[in-house]
Amino acid sequence: MQTEHVLRKNHYFCTAMKIGNIDLGERPVLLAPMEDVTDIGFRLLCRRMGAAMVYSEFVAADALVRMVNKSLRKLEVCPEERPVAIQIYGKEPGPMADAARIVVEQAHPDVLDLNFGCPVKKIATKGAGAGLLRDIPKMLDITRAVVNAVGSQVPVTVKTRLGWDHEHKIIVELAEQLQDCGIEALTIHGRTRSQLYSDQADWTLIGEVRKNPRMHIPIIGNGDITSAERAVEAFERWGVDAIMVGRATFGRPWIFREIAEKIHPQSFPPQKLSAEELLDWKLDILKEQVLTSVSRSNELSGIRHIRRHLAATPLFKGIPDFRQTRIRMLQADTVDELFEVMEYTRTLLHQLSK
Repeated sequence: MQTEHVLRKNHYFCTAMKIGNIDLGERPVLLAPMEDVTDIGFRLLCRRMGAAMVYSEFVAADALVRMVNKSLRKLEVCPEERPVAIQIYGKEPGPMADAARIVVEQAHPDVLDLNFGCPVKKIATKGAGAGLLRDIPKMLDITRAVVNAVGSQVPVTVKTRLGWDHEHKIIVELAEQLQDCGIEALTIHGRTRSQLYSDQADWTLIGEVRKNPRMHIPIIGNGDITSAERAVEAFERWGVDAIMVGRATFGRPWIFREIAEKIHPQSFPPQKLSAEELLDWKLDILKEQVLTSVSRSNELSGIRHIRRHLAATPLFKGIPDFRQTRIRMLQADTVDELFEVMEYTRTLLHQLSK
């Protein structure tokens, strides 16, 4: 078994990973699709940091079919962010196929991804997203319908979970069924729908899917990739073809740079920065996010949109008595107010680094 593992490892790790004809290189790290997070500005930043491919916010198929402007705006793609995947969700084959055609016609994505993993109650309980883990025949019907509709134009992929709950971890069998429908890659989040985002992601079954000799499409692992060390473990222990990073990017888009420095040091040599210079670099990236967010809407809306990143960033952890400063940051209504607080925070960080 050990020899087989080494052979598999050499095979997967020393060749470029492709989805259809999209070459993502060796050990690619992807930005996960996240609602109200992975807009075009954030995608561009993550690509610059080292993400091999980025995913849109997930888009409701029914809204696309009705040509709802808010959903259509999510299809905006620019050349600098490619390769880019657009992800859609829905609960019926017909509307999903129609939505897929609209996406391909308007956005020309490099990949079209089907969301069978969103655990949010308002989506899953209505039979979409992870809700389809309770109706596998319909999930497969949707997959076939979308592949038949656009599979000749763009690679169709799927993102899902281990199963609905602990008693129904069906991913090993489901992966083969989805592959038989014609998808060209499968992303697996290492939790069930019932777990939502609690407990630790279980990569055991992800590894089993990858080791299944009947699987020939790329397997992308997702869940709790929070450091470069965990990224390396995902590749070396579980043998996945790629990994996907989600919540760990909140307030930390440079995680892609950290992983790339570990996995691809020739392409991303470690930055030779002092502790203070590194702090400045990270804080300037957060300020760039603020300005990008504001530029794409208006000052107040842009600031509100970026608050979750500022609230989640690990950059401010460890600052004593930071609560009131954090409140000021999250209550700021103008860029000047926000940047004043952030510059005060820069001073605190420099003092702590000495």
